Amino acid sequence: MNTIQVLFFFLSVLAIFSAIMVLVSKNPVHSVLWLITVFFAISGHYILLNAQFLAIVNLIVYAGAIMVLFLFVIMLMNLNADAAPRKNLWMKLAGVISGGCFLMVLISLIRQTVELTGKTVMMKEGNIGLIKNLGKALFTDFVIPFEISSVLFLSAMVGAVVIGKKN
Repeated sequence: MNTIQVLFFFLSVLAIFSAIMVLVSKNPVHSVLWLITVFFAISGHYILLNAQFLAIVNLIVYAGAIMVLFLFVIMLMNLNADAAPRKNLWMKLAGVISGGCFLMVLISLIRQTVELTGKTVMMKEGNIGLIKNLGKALFTDFVIPFEISSVLFLSAMVGAVVIGKKN
């Protein structure tokens, strides 16, 4: 095993363990902190895939901005164990059934992956996920959808300001 495979397995185990801890943690603040760990592990996977731009954007947007927002909301709501609603038996049963269905899908995906282990993936170039190539593709091949999305974001910001403005 080379170092990239070891790093991949370490990041995978870290991401899965942290995701389980998000679900198991009783304290919502601890759940958010474990979720930040998941995002760091996913950013590590992006770096292994030679997608540095996605790794940085994932860290800045999700681990930075969104998680700070989650922490503020959790702290402002002041969640207590007494205020948490009780889950009835039907909700627990539905959760077990949906979790079992998800487990069956994961097992079938793993079986398909095991059947395909003899095949290897070949990449054409080593600089596929770099920012230079992403910018070139964004401003040449996809310039019209990029401009349309920027107009949509601008109109959403203006709409948020108009809605938030007091009379």
